[in-house]
Amino acid sequence: MFQNWPEHTAHVKKSFGELGKNHPKMLQAYGALEQAAAAEALDAKTRELIALAVAITTRCESCISVHAAAAAKAGATESEIAGALATAIALNAGAAYTYALRALEAVDAQR
Repeated sequence: MFQNWPEHTAHVKKSFGELGKNHPKMLQAYGALEQAAAAEALDAKTRELIALAVAITTRCESCISVHAAAAAKAGATESEIAGALATAIALNAGAAYTYALRALEAVDAQR
């Protein structure tokens, strides 16, 4: 197991609370972003699937932990989670491919 995910999630949430006590405006601003996203057309499960996919592309372990728990709570199936993660993997592969083109161009331009 890479991580004790339930423990990590609890730690992240506790840390957020502590940060909010010391910097309430920062936490309020973050909460406003969450509220704005929730007010749009996507349901909670879809938002959490997207968040989980973004979490792996940004390599945010705490985001993975929190959004994995939220996706499960929102009723995301293993197949839906796998589909979201596969999409993120494919996107990362595509991004690497397009950056490889830039690298080749940079080498050619400097020969």
